Amino acid sequence: MESPARPGPPLARLAWLLLRYGRSGELVRKLPEWVALFAQVQAGPEGAEQLKMLIRYLLLVGDEGTQEAAGRVLNSVLGEHRAEELMRSYGEELIERGRQRGLEEGLARGREEGVTRGRAEDILRILAARGVPVGEEARQRILSCTDTATLDRWFDKALNATTLSGVLDVLAQ
Repeated sequence: MESPARPGPPLARLAWLLLRYGRSGELVRKLPEWVALFAQVQAGPEGAEQLKMLIRYLLLVGDEGTQEAAGRVLNSVLGEHRAEELMRSYGEELIERGRQRGLEEGLARGREEGVTRGRAEDILRILAARGVPVGEEARQRILSCTDTATLDRWFDKALNATTLSGVLDVLAQ
């Protein structure tokens, strides 16, 4: 056991140990040895918040075995009900963070798709205004294109186009 040999307050000793072993295969084996340190941190004036911070770190760097071992340590320090509460609240926080990230990525993808769809529709409107006939196959080719650079080239060509091949042949060049 290394915890008693390290000088300093329990939080500092435990944080040092977690940083030292946090990404190693030894962590799962060592966690049960540190129950007394976890209990000392919990008993401190801001123990609940400090314990939450340490558990967050463990859950971020550890694998499933680490999570299970951390859960057992918390059970022995806090009791089963409070340990489940703490783990659940952190789990809910992670879920919310993931939901927000997914939402942001979805919005960004949606904006990108909207821009490319709008550019494709602009090309078709310009061609229609210039009296250039566009068959269904070419229409679908334009509308299904997701490459912005290609759409920009087609758009520029459509501005002065007199034939559809003068616009779409740019892709072959």
